[in-house]
Amino acid sequence: MSPPTPLENLSRPGGALKPEPPDKAEIAGLVRTGHARLKDAANTSLALESRFDLAYNAAHALCLAALRAKGYRAGNRYIVFQALPHTLGLGPDVWRVLDMCHNKRNLGEYEGLLEVDERLVRDLIAAAQRVASALAAGTSPDGAA
Repeated sequence: MSPPTPLENLSRPGGALKPEPPDKAEIAGLVRTGHARLKDAANTSLALESRFDLAYNAAHALCLAALRAKGYRAGNRYIVFQALPHTLGLGPDVWRVLDMCHNKRNLGEYEGLLEVDERLVRDLIAAAQRVASALAAGTSPDGAA
């Protein structure tokens, strides 16, 4: 018997993931909304905070699509970023940016302390684009891995 994969380890009782068969329509919807939000995040005529929200939500949707394609659902929002090495083979240069933005997003949502600058938004957009590219390279248009 082979050892469990990292995603299987995270799906043990009480773990951060729950096994759930992939849903092609759900995955396609997540990819579609991720791409739409990512495109809008690049619109420099929007407020910086709006661009951050759009890019963050684009990244989350795309990362969730990758996780769902592997047959799992996240119990927490942040786990979709931390699972990137196991869903899309992306390293800490991507998921750490997304994790940092997740923490900033939480400060903004729950404490009203959203402090973002142009560089952070550019880095977030770049990280989300890397997720989109990896997802496109590893997943067929119907959502199958």
